[in-house]
Amino acid sequence: MAWFKKKHAPLDKTNTKKGIPVGVWVKCEGCSSALFSRDLEENLKVCPKCHYHFRLTAGERVAMLADEGSFEEICGNIQSADPLSFTAGEPYPKRISDAQKKTGMMDAVVAGKAALEGRPAVLSVMDFGFIGGSMGSVVGEKISRSALLACELGIPYISVASSGGARMQEGMFSLMQMAKTSAAVEKLKNSGGLFISVLTNPTMAGVTASFASLGDLIIAEPDALVGFAGPRVIEQTIRQKLPKGFQTAEFVKQHGFVDRIIPRHQLKRELALLMEMLVGSRVAGKV
Repeated sequence: MAWFKKKHAPLDKTNTKKGIPVGVWVKCEGCSSALFSRDLEENLKVCPKCHYHFRLTAGERVAMLADEGSFEEICGNIQSADPLSFTAGEPYPKRISDAQKKTGMMDAVVAGKAALEGRPAVLSVMDFGFIGGSMGSVVGEKISRSALLACELGIPYISVASSGGARMQEGMFSLMQMAKTSAAVEKLKNSGGLFISVLTNPTMAGVTASFASLGDLIIAEPDALVGFAGPRVIEQTIRQKLPKGFQTAEFVKQHGFVDRIIPRHQLKRELALLMEMLVGSRVAGKV
């Protein structure tokens, strides 16, 4: 028989010691500063002290880039099947359902027609919150349709990537999306269309190895993780010690993979300027 019994008060969303609601303050992953969440959101989720770029949801990214009221979603109702009847801990359909409830999205990318400072474009935005932004058959289909729509309309295509790579639950069907998206982007470029690829944190594996690296212009946000395999896998493969920070946007820009690094506050304006300069001055898919 227990001598003492603790009485547990009902849990609420406040800090019982200080009376502060959970979520009011956010710890910066870059400098560990405590940031007021409302101020952080108003600053486009960029730390005002160290300029660390927090991840954005697809909805936040679309709101940041597209002119108000201009975004018209395409193929918004397609969703993944379960071709392999895949189960790892839980069935794949349940994983999809949970991710849909969590993010409010049908899959890891949203795509549509939009305007950036009045300039029309097709825009696709990936969301890392949906199963790590992984590319399955639905993501591949939406990316491909976006590129083909831009080709049909004769307007630029802007892709914003945020992904851990291919979606293992779909096996070979996922890997096939690498070829599919690359072919669609190539068709756009061969028609004289402009493809701008924006890499955010993280852009890895099969997404990096396919459409995300095929832009006429490749832009990255500061300190974005960009690469294919993880450092440990690479070191074990080549049996060499890798330099520190070799998969940061700054490192890959220094070695010619990324064209420009643009802070989030400047991204919309810079994309609009690039479209203004380059659309109409392209011949046979080359700037």
